[in-house]
Amino acid sequence: MSAPLDFARDGAALFPGALAARTVETLRTLADERVGARPGARLRGDAILADLLAPAGTIGALAARLTSPAARPVRAVMFDKTPDANWAVAWHQDRVLPVAQRVEVEGFGPWSTKDDLLHVAPPFEILARMVTLRVHLDPVDAANAPLRAALGSHRLGRVAAGDAAARAAEHPVIDCLAETGDVWAYATPILHASDRAEPPRRRRVLQVDYADFDLPGGLAWAGLA
Repeated sequence: MSAPLDFARDGAALFPGALAARTVETLRTLADERVGARPGARLRGDAILADLLAPAGTIGALAARLTSPAARPVRAVMFDKTPDANWAVAWHQDRVLPVAQRVEVEGFGPWSTKDDLLHVAPPFEILARMVTLRVHLDPVDAANAPLRAALGSHRLGRVAAGDAAARAAEHPVIDCLAETGDVWAYATPILHASDRAEPPRRRRVLQVDYADFDLPGGLAWAGLA
């Protein structure tokens, strides 16, 4: 039997059965309303998320446990993999953050716009202080495109996109299987990938990035309001 995951060492941890059935149904309804035919949608201004994602909420409490009670959500994306949107994602790090406005700060850049939100690539040490939670609204078995995570790769620093697969291969790789209501937590810069579902099936996931600190130099998180 493999050793239990340790978040600081491995950059990943599973919280089984974290969400009640009623909460799962609420989030499934949100996915149906917001994603549509797209692979995913960035969430802002969704009042039903406020209590869940706050530090005392079901999801926010997990982030606070892994960081500090000051943890707050800084980005939320709902993914909905379906037979019509059955994509694969190569090995990569999540490297950009949503911010409220452009302020030139040393080490931050380049800049981009996604879904009408301004994003910037921060220094690696910013990403290293963050945590990402993936809330599973459908079962994810080995055939339903589980996230693959390279354990310990969150300590590599910034990895060039062209080197990501090779660097991931240097680490133990796990398939992050899940039941409905489970939550996987990751160190935000961990190397990860995902295959297409075979056979294609629905796989709804709410992904939320948390930080327990302010950005430097006048930069501010875009937030979810």
